[in-house]
Amino acid sequence: MSTQPLANKASRQIDIFKVSGNISNPHSDDVSVEEPLEIKVLYRDGETEVIKNISVTMRTPGNDAELALGFLFTEGIISSQDQIKNIENRLSNCATSSQNVITVEFEDHFTPNLMNADRNFYTTSSCGVCGKGSIEAIRTVSVFEQIKKECTKIELGVLYQLSDRLRSFQNNFTATGGIHASGMFDTAGNLLAIREDVGRHNALDKLIGYALSANLLPLKNNILLLSGRASFELIQKAAMAGITAVAAIGAPSSLAVDLAKEFDMTLIGFLRDNRFNIYHLGTHFKIENLS
Repeated sequence: MSTQPLANKASRQIDIFKVSGNISNPHSDDVSVEEPLEIKVLYRDGETEVIKNISVTMRTPGNDAELALGFLFTEGIISSQDQIKNIENRLSNCATSSQNVITVEFEDHFTPNLMNADRNFYTTSSCGVCGKGSIEAIRTVSVFEQIKKECTKIELGVLYQLSDRLRSFQNNFTATGGIHASGMFDTAGNLLAIREDVGRHNALDKLIGYALSANLLPLKNNILLLSGRASFELIQKAAMAGITAVAAIGAPSSLAVDLAKEFDMTLIGFLRDNRFNIYHLGTHFKIENLS
């Protein structure tokens, strides 16, 4: 697989007025960049070359190839980086904004199952639809569903440190205060990888795309930490990547809890200030020194 990266800044500086009481002063401020990314796939159907638009997502520029890979993987369209021949990222200037178009070219021998491009194997929280059918579909689509789970142990003190460690590595959040992060930790509390984006789902797709390209999947012996809330969609993406433990600094949704229970995935919320809630404790996950 070859990749042609495109350099973009994740933040930019703008002129503002800061107001305190009844006094305003000119100031400059860093804001997170948000631009559309159009994801296309290119493959061959016999002798015919097919290009199909898969998605347009609003994201923070950077790690676009990982975002595309993670998105295609968590949608069930691809299952291995070996199916990818080339990734090309191009910038086009629109009248009102810059738009990136990234094209993922599949190997000649691979024909994708694009039924999943319409998200008919899972729904998002915005749909307002019960996720039972999608839970059953993940069992069919996920390549890691049948992998045997191993016992994962983490010290309570280490778990308490994760939120502060994630924040210390959130460079774009420090600059702008308006960006999400997904971080992968080992059980010793070491940060293995972090990705940031204005969209929480994009941050996780970037992280999973990185793990896919680095042959690190499944991520079954690590802990995924989300900088915000844990939605149904994020837990689904975690399940697709073989993740068995998710912690969030914010709250989970009811469907996220239901999905974690279905997959026996440990789900922790409100992990900050030496406290957290356990919404489900997986049978293969143990928090040591917790009474």
